[in-house]
Amino acid sequence: MTSAGISLSTHVLDTGEGKPADGVLVVLYRGDMFMAEQRTDADGRARLGDDLDPGQYRLVFHPASPFFKRVEFEISLDEGHYHVPLLVSAYSCASYRGS
Repeated sequence: MTSAGISLSTHVLDTGEGKPADGVLVVLYRGDMFMAEQRTDADGRARLGDDLDPGQYRLVFHPASPFFKRVEFEISLDEGHYHVPLLVSAYSCASYRGS
């Protein structure tokens, strides 16, 4: 299978602190196969792939929360760029498909 040029990035914001979440581990899987991992930078951003194939992926965040240890999304990538922002605080999280 040839690569389709699909890209995936994220931006994690700590809404409790009112700033980017630096150092959050983000892991990408295709099914159960590990694809990539990265920690968010000082601006809370991470780029997980620039040349992904279409398919089902899991994006797993490991924020520093006393209430939950991970946030996991199953996403279907088919073409173009996908941006998955995550808003976290000590006891809650929210996301949406960004641009």
